[in-house]
Amino acid sequence: MISVVLLLVGCVERKAQKSSEHSEEVAMGTSANDVIPFFQHWNLILGDGSNVGQATNYEHEDFFYTAKDDEKDWVVFKTPNAGNTHGTSNNTRTELAQLKKWSPMTEAKMNATLKVMNVATTGDARVPATYSVVVGQIHSADGHENEPLKIFYKKFPGHTKGSVFWNYEINTAGDDNSKRWDYSHPIWGYDFSVVGTDENSYPTEPEDGIALGEVFSYEVIIKDGVMHLKFTSEGHETKTFTKNLILSEYANRQDFPEQVEHLFVPIGQDGVERKNAYKEEGLFFKLGCYNQTNGKDPRVNKVWCSGAETHDGNIEKQYADGNYAEVWFESASIEISEDAISNAGYFQANDGLSKKTVYPHEVIPFMDKFKILTGDGTHVDDLTKYEHKDFFYTVIDGTRRWVVYKTPNSGVTSKNSSNTRTELQEKREWTPEKGGNLTGTCKVMQVSVSGDARVAASYSTVVGQIHSGEGHENEPLKIFYKKFPGHKKGSVFWNYEINTAGDDNSKRWDFSTAVWGNDMSVVGPSKHTFPPEPNDGIELGEEFSYEVNVYEGIMYLTFESEGHKTKTFTKNLISSEYVNSTDLPEQVKKLFVPIGQDGTERQNAYSGELNYFKQGVYNQTNGKSPETNMVWCAGAETYGGDIAKQYENGCYTEVWFRAATIGPGIPPK
Repeated sequence: MISVVLLLVGCVERKAQKSSEHSEEVAMGTSANDVIPFFQHWNLILGDGSNVGQATNYEHEDFFYTAKDDEKDWVVFKTPNAGNTHGTSNNTRTELAQLKKWSPMTEAKMNATLKVMNVATTGDARVPATYSVVVGQIHSADGHENEPLKIFYKKFPGHTKGSVFWNYEINTAGDDNSKRWDYSHPIWGYDFSVVGTDENSYPTEPEDGIALGEVFSYEVIIKDGVMHLKFTSEGHETKTFTKNLILSEYANRQDFPEQVEHLFVPIGQDGVERKNAYKEEGLFFKLGCYNQTNGKDPRVNKVWCSGAETHDGNIEKQYADGNYAEVWFESASIEISEDAISNAGYFQANDGLSKKTVYPHEVIPFMDKFKILTGDGTHVDDLTKYEHKDFFYTVIDGTRRWVVYKTPNSGVTSKNSSNTRTELQEKREWTPEKGGNLTGTCKVMQVSVSGDARVAASYSTVVGQIHSGEGHENEPLKIFYKKFPGHKKGSVFWNYEINTAGDDNSKRWDFSTAVWGNDMSVVGPSKHTFPPEPNDGIELGEEFSYEVNVYEGIMYLTFESEGHKTKTFTKNLISSEYVNSTDLPEQVKKLFVPIGQDGTERQNAYSGELNYFKQGVYNQTNGKSPETNMVWCAGAETYGGDIAKQYENGCYTEVWFRAATIGPGIPPK
């Protein structure tokens, strides 16, 4: 065994630096390896995302240095809520990562004695990761690179005492790791799942918690595939735990703990674990300050995205108002098997990864079947290695990659529309008789905050379409999301636009069908007065899926969302039900007839016409005067077409897709 025993050594004073309310003097001329002489066994990752290698005789005034407190020397790890991250994480860290990896079947050991000096002062209290920092880990170097151990400290604002807990992250079965989840165990105070009732309301302070600046220790021992944990702190009960790392207890859906059902299943993270857990993978220790409080929007992920203050990544400002994590280590040690091998592959794969571009076609690989029109009027036919940071790009939310489609209320539109779009258009065309199939799993992140509530199209966006490429070029399907300002929940509905009889298409109209919430016809009585919020609606950031299957002239629609009833619909695309004026639905008489749109449909509807799918974001909230058209002209703010100002003031729409497929129509079940 390689054994590294850590000793405290004498320090020489140097110029004082104040890094938190608990900080005192920083030792002059003393390096971290003088205090804890084991840095030759680690790479150091800083809060700016850089890998500085072995931190012998190294310091960085923003992230990593030594300090003296009560005549003891400490190594300080510090990192902001937002900087540049390492690997695929949303979170900054100043953290050691072990240079070697080892099998869980061999022996390994890590000890540390530390105190947490600061956690972020802002964030959404409903998000479990908010106000927390990870001070020790076991990380996998292989496969999904998941984390069988994370040791957390978390303290809510206004509380004196915080909680220490540890999480086990499953090693997800299969190739899709997006459904992974953590199970959290309390040590002193609460586990991960205890959160606030709203953004700024906190649970009761834990009676047996640990205060900022209070010293505690942990010991992690791996032997014969089992992890043994021991936690000690003066004045607190010593706690011990064991966890099998080579035989899963979560290999079946019925094995899920209640905590996981409560926290992770509602956001779609409901994977099962491979039966042998981490048995076949190389593991390594990490130690330091891995800030779990970030500035990501909680609508993206209600477990990991904290919504904290980041001052647009300005580290100095974050440090000035407490939006950072800081951890001081008094001592630490590692022992690993002689069979341990180089962990260089992990660093090669992850160094600088957060700065590397992941293109939309790498997330949703059907992009070769489409071309795109973006919100500034740009047409692109080849989407391989294409992105545009204002309109079309990818993000990672801590669990998944998503393709982002974004467009303002006013930009450059296509020739036949008043509305901007960042939207895919299928290259293939097909008749309803031949058919086609499109699926999408998405969440709407933003709709315009301005508009006229009397106008049916206000505050809405289209996330999927069938479009005709012939005749009047009408739209037999538009899938909408709409949410009024001040409402938490919005509506999902779909519209069928008639294929107007004759040559005059000005009298065309849509018929709208509610999926969850209201249909398009539910509007406000005045410009700034909104109807009641729908009880069964969909929130911004809430995931839903649709399937559009056209087979032998019939359109079959399926809509699904966790916690909502699955909805199915059918519509004949080759035989019209609106060929006579007496066939007009009451909804159409209410919305469209008053503005002169009272046409009838050709008897064979869209039969024989070439159609194509569209998917993305087609903003229906425009700046046109409602007096022109009380259905489609939203009267929204556009800032003279200035896209940056529209984005800054919420006058845009943004939709994220994590999965989508396209193919031929299939026989319905």
